[in-house]
Amino acid sequence: MQLPDLAAINKATLIVRSVMPPTPQYTWPLLNARTGTELWVKHENHSPVGAFKLRGAAVYMDWLKHSQPAVTGVIAATRGNHGQGVALAATRLGLTAVIVVPHGNSREKNRAMEALGAELIEHGDDFQAALEYAMHLAETRNLHFLPSFHPLLVHGTSTYALEFLTAVPELDTIYVPIGMGSSICGMIAVRNALGLKTKIIGVVPTNAPAFALSFREKKVVPALANSPLADGLSCRLPDAEALETALANVDHIVEVGEEEIATAMRAYYQDTHNVAEGAAAAGLAAVLQEVASLRGLRVGVVLTGSNVDQELFIGALNTT
Repeated sequence: MQLPDLAAINKATLIVRSVMPPTPQYTWPLLNARTGTELWVKHENHSPVGAFKLRGAAVYMDWLKHSQPAVTGVIAATRGNHGQGVALAATRLGLTAVIVVPHGNSREKNRAMEALGAELIEHGDDFQAALEYAMHLAETRNLHFLPSFHPLLVHGTSTYALEFLTAVPELDTIYVPIGMGSSICGMIAVRNALGLKTKIIGVVPTNAPAFALSFREKKVVPALANSPLADGLSCRLPDAEALETALANVDHIVEVGEEEIATAMRAYYQDTHNVAEGAAAAGLAAVLQEVASLRGLRVGVVLTGSNVDQELFIGALNTT
């Protein structure tokens, strides 16, 4: 996959600005004390859909509207954040949005997608099953299928990385959660375009290790995916292009367990009073796992979203 250069990222930024302003990045004293680092947090939880996914959806939908004006509706599969981004970006351009989620998906994310104008369909027991059904429905209902990983989505996610790495250019290391891979590929694109030496480290749940296994084996390795807290990262079949990009640019990948994710969710709330969904807390969980090697460094994490069901969040806060 050809990563976007600075000109392409700046062009994507203009599109993203039509739907949202830049999100902030802060360093929080209590998190610094907890980790022994100068820890900078990129707050993608402050977007209009509570997650970074709107950026990629906006860029993709802008391209679709201009390149295929006959398209009247799109379909995508999601665990929630991608679907919210697609729903908002599609409906604002006058397109219908159909979103497929697995059974048992987050009730609150489902409600948010419907409130943003999406038609919601439940199918299958996990994200991959929902994805395959969405591809089937695209043909039978004459809808444009919007994938969960695509170069244009990387163009979109790279806009938050550009904001982050220009605001805090001297990060020694940055931790990025990996679902299908658009977020970490966007970070790689900007790091490379700016010529920075920042190490990029990927993070996946122990209960959804496919990307980590694939990174280790240097080939796509499917694996079961069932992380109750980090549902947004629960992907069992990595994208080959995302894996290839990660293999060439990522230092290593950290696997974090459910208790570690809960601890990080709780730390975000205690130390910053920000709500982090499990997938979004994975980066901090990895920092806490590797804290001994990070003392005294300037470290970045991406708080990718805040969309977590009430009972899950309360459970994480009450975990000891």
